Formats: sequence, C-alpha cells, structure tokens
Amino acid sequence: MVASGNPAPLIPNFSNYQPLPQYQPLTWQGNTEESFDLRQLLTVARRRRWLILGTSLLVGSGVAVRNLDREQVYAGKFRLLVEPVTTDPTTNIVAENQPLSASRLDYATQIQVLWSNQVLSPISEAIKQKYPEINYNSLAQNLKISQVNNTKILEISYQNSDPEKIKFVLEQVAEGYIAYSWQKQQGSLQQGLEFVNVQLPKLQEEVNQLQAELQKFRQENNFIEPSAQAQTLSSTLNNLAVAKEENQTQLAEMESLATNLQAQLELDLDQAVTISALSAAPRYQELLDRLQQIEQQIALESARFTEISPLIQKLQEQKQNLLPLLAAEARAVLGSDNVDSEVQFLAASPNPLRLQLTQSLVETNNKILLLKVREENLAKTELELRNSLDKLAELDRKHTDLQRNLKLKAENLQRFLLLRENLRIQQAQEALPWQLLDEVKSPQKNVSPSKSRSLLIAAIAGLLAGGGAALVAEKLDRVFHSPEELHKTTNLPILGTIPFQKKIEESPGTSEKNSSRGRYQVSAFSEAFRSLNTNIQFLSSDAKIHSLVVSSSVPMEGKSTISFNLAQAAAAMGQKVLLVDADLRRPQVHIMAEISNVWGLSQVIAQDISAQDVIQQTAWEDNFYILTAGKIPPDPTRLLAARKMQKLIQYWQEKFDLVIFDTPPLLGLVDARLLAKYTDGIVMVVGLDRTDKSVFKEVWSGLQMSQSNLLGVVANGIKGYTPTSVQTYSDYYPAIASPT
Repeated sequence: MVASGNPAPLIPNFSNYQPLPQYQPLTWQGNTEESFDLRQLLTVARRRRWLILGTSLLVGSGVAVRNLDREQVYAGKFRLLVEPVTTDPTTNIVAENQPLSASRLDYATQIQVLWSNQVLSPISEAIKQKYPEINYNSLAQNLKISQVNNTKILEISYQNSDPEKIKFVLEQVAEGYIAYSWQKQQGSLQQGLEFVNVQLPKLQEEVNQLQAELQKFRQENNFIEPSAQAQTLSSTLNNLAVAKEENQTQLAEMESLATNLQAQLELDLDQAVTISALSAAPRYQELLDRLQQIEQQIALESARFTEISPLIQKLQEQKQNLLPLLAAEARAVLGSDNVDSEVQFLAASPNPLRLQLTQSLVETNNKILLLKVREENLAKTELELRNSLDKLAELDRKHTDLQRNLKLKAENLQRFLLLRENLRIQQAQEALPWQLLDEVKSPQKNVSPSKSRSLLIAAIAGLLAGGGAALVAEKLDRVFHSPEELHKTTNLPILGTIPFQKKIEESPGTSEKNSSRGRYQVSAFSEAFRSLNTNIQFLSSDAKIHSLVVSSSVPMEGKSTISFNLAQAAAAMGQKVLLVDADLRRPQVHIMAEISNVWGLSQVIAQDISAQDVIQQTAWEDNFYILTAGKIPPDPTRLLAARKMQKLIQYWQEKFDLVIFDTPPLLGLVDARLLAKYTDGIVMVVGLDRTDKSVFKEVWSGLQMSQSNLLGVVANGIKGYTPTSVQTYSDYYPAIASPT
C-alpha cells in the first residue's frame, strides 16, 4: 500500500541539517555483591515457592524420620549438698579466715575434679563388676554434673537406654562421691593446719618489724600529734593571708596617693626628691640667695646704665662666678652631675605648700618601698609555711600507712592464731561428708527422642533447607526477573513495563488493527505501550525524540512486538509514525501487520526505488505507516552502513513525527549500532526471566565503546500483571469490552 501525501523528492538537500542531539550515556552500575532486603526475599520466595516447598518437605521428612526412629534414652539423677547450710563461727573458722581452702567452694573447678580420671576410675571399676561394658570414658561421657541455681547443691545425672543400669550407676557414683568428700575434708583440715603453722612465724616477724619502723619514724621526725601541728600551720597561714591582704591594700593606697601628688606637682618622683634635697641644703640656698640678689641689682642698674657700663659688667662677672659654685653645691648635695634647670628653678623659688606636697610625695614613695619589701617577706614566709605543711602532710601519710599496715598485720596474726585453735578443734571432731538429698530411683520416662522437639527441628531444618536451596538457585540464576532488579543492577531508566501475554497473536495489542479508527481498545497491554510512548517523548525537554532504534540483547526477547505495538500506540495518540523493519536477517513486522513483504527497505537501499512506493499505510490507523524489510540481502550490515541509509533516516525524521527501527539483536551484530548513530538513541528490550545479566552487560559495554546513545530499557513479559487502572476506569469506556 502506498503512503498517502504529496510527492516529495527521496533525497532532499541536507546542507541546512544539524547533528541529531545525543543524550549523555549512562554507566553500568551492576552490583558486584548481591544483597537481599525483605522485599527481595519475599519476591524470591514467591518465585521459588515450589522449590522451597519440595526441598522443605523432603528435608523435613528425612529429619523427622531420623529423629523419631532413634533409640529411647532415659535419665536419672540425684543431688548432693557439698557445703553446710550454716557455719558456726566458733567451730568452723576455716570458711571465714583460711584463704587457701577458701570460704566458698569453686564449683567450676570442683565439677571438673569430679569428672576427672582420679575420682571416676574407682567408681567405674566398681560398676564394671556388674556391667563390664562401662569404663571411665563411657561413664564420663554420659554423666552430667551441674550446680543448681547458684546454690551449694550439685546435681548429677546419667543417661542410658536401660533404667536399671541408670539406677545402679547413680548409686555407685553417689557412694564414690561421698567417700571422696570425706577424704577431701580430712585432707583439707590437715593441709590448713600445716599452712597456718608455716605462716604464723612470718606474720609475727612482720608485726615486730612494723612496730620498730613506727617507733623509729616518730623519734626521727619528732612526730607525736600530726593533726595538731597541721592545725597550727594552717592557722598561721590564715593570719599570714590576712596580713598580705592588708599590706596589698595599703600599698594600693600609697601608690594611688603618689600618683595624685605627682599629678598636682607636675613632677616625677626623681624631680621631687631633687627639689626636696636642694631645698633642705643651707649652703645651696645661701648661694642661691646671693645669685638672686645679684640678678636683682643687674635688673635695677640696667635701667640706668648700658651693658658696657663697668658696674653692669662687674655684676655680670659676680653672677658668672656664683653659677659654678651653685652647680658644684648641687652636685655635692645630689651626688649627680645632671641637675635639671627646671628643678633648680623650683628649688630656687620655694613655695611652702608646694614644698610640703613635695615632701609628702617623697615620704609616700618611701612607704611604698617599705610595703613592697614587706610584701616580699610575707610571700617568702608563706612559701616556707606551705612547704612545711606539705612536708607535714607527707609525713602524716607515711605515719598513717605505717599504722594501717601494723593494724592489718596484727589483725591477720590474731586471725591465724584463732584459726589454728579452731582447726585443731575441727580435726578432733567427727567431720560431716557431703549429704545425699535424693533417693536414687529408676527413671520411668524417656528424655529423648521428644516427638514435639523432633517435629520442630524437622520443620526448622526443612525451612532452612528450602530457603537455602532458593537462595542458591537465585544466585545461580543470572537472568532478570523484575523491573526493580533490572533498574538496581543497571541503573538505567525503565521506560516501560509490558505485561506478559500467553498468546501474543490474540492479545489486544496485535488485534487492534481489527478495531475501527478512534476505537483503540483499552487494556493493560495497550496502556503499557501508551505509557512507554509518553515516557520516551518526555525523556528530554530540550529536543524531541523523532527517531529511535528498538533492539534487544539476544533473540526472542520481544523486540519486534515492542516495536510494532509502540508504533501503533504512538499513532493512536496522534503522532505520524513510520515503523521500519530494519531486521534484514529475520524480519517479523510484516507478519504482525499481515502485509506484503515483496518490496521493502533492502530494495530501497540497494536499488533505485523510491521509499514512497514501498511504505504502506495501515488500514486500521491513518497515522501508522510501515516499511517492511523486503528481500533478505546477503550482507545486511553493508546496506545499513550505506550513505543512502543515513540520508533516508534524516528524510524520514523530517516527514514523520516518530520513526521506529526494528533491528536485529545487539549481541554479535552491529546493525542496531549503525542505525543508532543517526537516530536519537536506542531503546533496549529486556525479556524478564529470559535475558542473562552477563550477556546484557557485554552488550552494554559494546554500546559504550561505540558511543551509542541508550535512551533506556523496556521490561517485557511481567507475569502477574494486574491492570488495576484499566479496571478502575472501565466505566469511562462503556462501548469497549473489559479486558480479559
């Protein structure tokens, strides 16, 4: 059927064509270590339910039969009181004071001793007289000894298939253990007495040595009452702290007063001392008075005479003669060559108030110096007192240690003396052995095998075996089972999920060509392809998808069915769609569409035939056009790689809203990658429960090497698909039959 529309040249002008947009390829992120969460475990259990059920029944039945078919085993027991319930401190001081024999029995060690060859061998020899098959090893293997709930009681049990044998063995064990306890008790008393006799001289020597050390320490350090000495030193330190605080207060007051006086006098401390010293020097003041008189005469005579007057010159000469004398006197008074002229001026014109302030400043400075010296002395005294207090504390600690050690040794000596007397008393008395609390009887009820316990173990073993078998099968199974697993393994976008159709030729997707235009049958199958088309168109907001290649990893994954139904869904949604059967090896599109395949893509590329003449418009959808594969060529790859094929793709992209190429599988073939180079990308079909993960990864690596743009994957063949949305909205389509 020839495509409708106005004729157009087959090979247009490509000078204005821009390169097709390429989407950033994704990266394979398959898990190197598979992990199972709860949801995955439930999925695996549902998928492997028959394997789990069969393995569980087989293993559980075997375990149950094996457990229930075992020989019946009986158990008997008796209890022994191995320590007295109460202890008289006047007659049994061993339990309180003897560290070697211990006040409380080490039950873990005692149980091991009772199991030992030394204790059980005599008992096994007595039993062997009636039951020759019993030896030490068999007796120890079936004999169990345990402490009863942290009490002073031991429970001894024995297991065997013969109840009478159990009773006889337990009677012999009870007699043997009681005899062992008698011997042990007598031996313990004698060992304890020997130990005490050895330790008493050592303890007496240690007490004597500590007493001598304490006496020597007190004599060397004059150490009688350390607490009173410490109290005296502490009181002195407190008084010293008060004195330091008062001294610091006075020092602060004097320093503040000195600062105020310096501010009033506008002099520093050295200047004030100089003025005070010069003002108090009579010779300096006398020379200073004569100098002032001469200067007054010069001032009076200057009003009458000129500078060259003999009188003026004589007065000037007298003035110059006094200045060296004045300076020499100042040096003599101050002991320094540098005398400030301002200071001399102030000293030359004494002011009683200023002189008094200057004298106060000097006195204040002297008090400051005195207070600082006192502060240093107080600090030194405090340091000495603290050192004495620290030394006293150290001496007190040593004194206390000596007293404590002496007290401990003396008490220990007293305990050992008392212990020796009590051991002698106990040795003279009749010691009580361990007490048998229960009468040994023949057991009446078997302990194993337990029916309920055997069935429970069988059930658990069966479930574990079934679960293990399912996990092993899941590990060995290398195919994808669900869209979630596909996305988690590849990290690729899932563009669509297609439900499984048992008979694809009867499915709504392939039978829709029998429906009238505008009556596209609503079903889970068709809605899946509508969703797939919508997802593809929304892949990019910048560039619209005009062409794509549909392929798969290996054959029989449903790529041709996906291509056909995707094109049909896109056409039903208003797009002008061209489906090109580019699988020149095993074409399938013409079979699904039930159209002729005499002329097709191979003739268009290889011969001078117009594509318009062989493109066929479907009878059931005006927007759906198909270009079949045509005659199968000897070298399909060569045709698809031709320059003419590239130009045809660009031409079809211009004339149609969407061009879909159904291509051969990717594994081992380059056909799909050749076409993907000139389209917007590849959509890979993954057949669930069919596609091997390693094969998919190999194909994906090939796509990366060829820099092919993989738009995403379509999960095909979902089993157990429930078309809830179609059922929910079936009321909106009253003229359409509900899907089955």
